[in-house]
Amino acid sequence: MNKEFFRFLIVGGLNTGITYGIYLVLLLGFPYVLAYSGSYIIGVFISYYLNSKIVFQTNFSIKKMLQFPLVYVVQYVINTMFLYFLVQMNISEKLAPILVVILSIPITFILSKYILKKS
Repeated sequence: MNKEFFRFLIVGGLNTGITYGIYLVLLLGFPYVLAYSGSYIIGVFISYYLNSKIVFQTNFSIKKMLQFPLVYVVQYVINTMFLYFLVQMNISEKLAPILVVILSIPITFILSKYILKKS
């Protein structure tokens, strides 16, 4: 496993924990899809910061910051459909987002690296 991917996993774990905590708080007052959506949006910005600084060690860029969420727009649509499917299959709405995140790790790494490392 290369160093970037290892750092990506560590940062991703941290971001996932933070985002999951936000999801649980939002779940107290919102339906699970809205709670997931809100926590997801916040998590994207946390992810940009952590990935650019720690994982790929790139400088802040408005252009890259605006492009970075594109990775997550596609991922969001796919993940939300998968989340809905899992909940409909009687998987807990508290557990389902964790499964969704685990399945999305490899593609997120590749797309994040592409956006953050390109010139």
